[in-house]
Amino acid sequence: MNKDNILFGIIGLLAGVIIGYLVTSSINRSVPIAAPAGQSGVTANPSAELPPDHPPTGASGTTGGGGAAGGGMQGEVAAAIERAKNEPNDFAAQMKAAGLYYQIKRYEAALEFYERAQKIKPNDFETLTSLGNVTFDLNRYPEAARWYEQALKLRPNDANVRTDLGLTYFLREPRDLDRAISTYRASLGYDPRHEKTLQNLITALLEKGDAAAARGFLARLEQVNPNNEALAQFRARLGSQ
Repeated sequence: MNKDNILFGIIGLLAGVIIGYLVTSSINRSVPIAAPAGQSGVTANPSAELPPDHPPTGASGTTGGGGAAGGGMQGEVAAAIERAKNEPNDFAAQMKAAGLYYQIKRYEAALEFYERAQKIKPNDFETLTSLGNVTFDLNRYPEAARWYEQALKLRPNDANVRTDLGLTYFLREPRDLDRAISTYRASLGYDPRHEKTLQNLITALLEKGDAAAARGFLARLEQVNPNNEALAQFRARLGSQ
């Protein structure tokens, strides 16, 4: 999901700290590609793998030597997407097509199929989280927040989704640091050792200029994972304050 490299250039040495854990979507968030989070989630792992940004072929494409439209995996992708279009009430088909589009970073197309799936099952956690992830990747942070909030009504203790919710406040314009920080703290209330949450919280606190609070959570992060790659960056930033 995805969210990698979003913060590069935002806060100097801290760039990349948050996003490294948001591969969420596939990454720890559990839902992230077809829900992959996350990950902010529950991921639907598409069976076919295409090169990045490779558009799926149409179902009516030429038949290759393998007999599938477009040949091989591309034919399978085309067939899955065509099925979703032809069977709009098939929840699994919509989710699979959405996951395939998400995997090749065709986020607008993925969003369309996730929205179709959500109309079939309005209160499905995986679908709601996937909608949050794909709108996040489209940089529609307020919209992503609404989907994450709906998902959290179903699973309030999901630290991955709640942390991704906090990130939507951190990244939106104008940035809402106080709400991001309070959301990260709430996430730690459910999982005090959640590494991604600790990283994001420290980043937000440093951005706000609250070095004392950042040091406290840095000590906790060091206990959770002494080998966390962000530790050196955090220590350098704190050393300059």
